[in-house]
Amino acid sequence: MRSALALIFSASILASSSAFAETRVFIIANQADGQCLAKGETCGASVARTYCQSRDFAQASSYRRVDPDEITGSVPKTGANCSHGRCDEYVAITCQR
Repeated sequence: MRSALALIFSASILASSSAFAETRVFIIANQADGQCLAKGETCGASVARTYCQSRDFAQASSYRRVDPDEITGSVPKTGANCSHGRCDEYVAITCQR
């Protein structure tokens, strides 16, 4: 009985320690040189990791292209204010501490 309680207690500690890991998703405009990020290719891993580290996160757990409809709030559409002609393309980078 005690070993079962010890096992349950140990499992709850492990589960709670991972719950304290901070995760944050950053939405950025896709740049012309960011096609590796938008396509989810492995060449985008270093770009995503560098982006996360520049914001004091340890690693990037994922990165992908997102549609403007997935983003809550106002995002610019392709138009006069678009400097690189692809303002409707965004990338989500998930960073973890």
